[in-house]
Amino acid sequence: MSSAVEQFAANLNFGAFAKAEELKQRLWFTLGALMIYRIGTYVPLPGIDPHIWQEIFKGKEGGVLDMFNMFSGGALQRMTIFALNIMPYISASIIMQLLTSMNPQLEAMKKEGELGRKKLNQYTRYFTIVLAAIQAYGLAVGLENMQSSASASAVIHAGIFFRVTTVITIVGGTIFLMWLGEQITARGVGNGTSLIIFAGIVAGIPRAVAGTLALGREGAISPLTMIGMLAMVIGVVGFIVFMERAQRRVVVQYPKRMVGNRMSGGDSSHMPLKLNTSGVIPPIFASSLLLLPLTIVGFSGVGKGTDIMDTVARYLQHGQPAYMALYGGLIVFFAFFYTAIVFNPDETAENLRKYGGFVPGIRPGKSTADYLDYVLTRITVIGAMYLVFVCLLPEILIAKFNLPFYFGGTSLLITVSVMMDTVAQIHSHLIAHQYEGLIKKAKLRGARK
Repeated sequence: MSSAVEQFAANLNFGAFAKAEELKQRLWFTLGALMIYRIGTYVPLPGIDPHIWQEIFKGKEGGVLDMFNMFSGGALQRMTIFALNIMPYISASIIMQLLTSMNPQLEAMKKEGELGRKKLNQYTRYFTIVLAAIQAYGLAVGLENMQSSASASAVIHAGIFFRVTTVITIVGGTIFLMWLGEQITARGVGNGTSLIIFAGIVAGIPRAVAGTLALGREGAISPLTMIGMLAMVIGVVGFIVFMERAQRRVVVQYPKRMVGNRMSGGDSSHMPLKLNTSGVIPPIFASSLLLLPLTIVGFSGVGKGTDIMDTVARYLQHGQPAYMALYGGLIVFFAFFYTAIVFNPDETAENLRKYGGFVPGIRPGKSTADYLDYVLTRITVIGAMYLVFVCLLPEILIAKFNLPFYFGGTSLLITVSVMMDTVAQIHSHLIAHQYEGLIKKAKLRGARK
């Protein structure tokens, strides 16, 4: 941890940062967009009695609603226009990527370049609207069915008008967040979708820390448990930083070539393959897919005894073995799936062959592709095990000691990974700005001559 912080401080040149006007504009845009998102999480949904809803929500704490509330940045607890957050867009992206890998027409569209990518993004947006409308309608119906301990409903005037209003408002909020995430990616710094989820999680950490300290003062949590939890958080963060920076370097050799009267080439380089190529995508995808059916269960009047949803809710509650098994299995699946999408061994081997590069001891072409696929599969196994370990072990301990979800492995992984990616992009912008300055100086010196 200390070495990573020292390296970050060494890489961050504050003099260059002060001169990088474009980077500062991107950072201000990102901060402004995230502030707009946070303001939106406090805009209430029309037709809801906030006091009754708070009582209902507190009665369901410790279950799936708490986890969904964490990803929504507290918007679900306040029942605001961003109650679904950006989760429908993530679910739509997952389904579109699965369809692209299975449908030849979509696969061909993906290979068309920028035009094909824009078409697929447009399909994803349309599908997001459909998913958001379905989930918003389920949310409206669930709110009408929920009652407090005094048999009072959180909905002031139930009926078709409330359902239509809720669907329009929630879908509009989801579309706005989808657009805001795309704007952050294009005009800001970092991945917009990840930063929106990151902002929601970080916003709830102070309240979670205060609640944990209050439990400690009341004696509900022993001081030894709190110290152990703090050590766990620090250890998990350090482990995440170490694993996210780990990579397998494949040596690539370039032959010598005669260019004019000079001999060039003959250098050796390396191809860095990250141990966790998929990054934070598998936990986010796995959580969104699990939250989709669990949300339906949570808002369908669970607890009637004869309802099959009661059984589903009981076995898929947070911390239950069935939930852990499904969550771990989905993380492993998406780790391999997303790695296969991001890195194509055949394409990489063909590019090496075109530029005359080769892996020592491996024949160019198909043999190189098979070797890269073999190496990537092995390191992805380690990366998937790392993701499952980080996401499940703290979740088990937290479920056992009934601590807030914000200290779980999934939230820590998302927070640390998004911070590292954003800092890396800031560093890249600084390097690009320094190169631009050097080029301008070289041109000015040439003009003086």
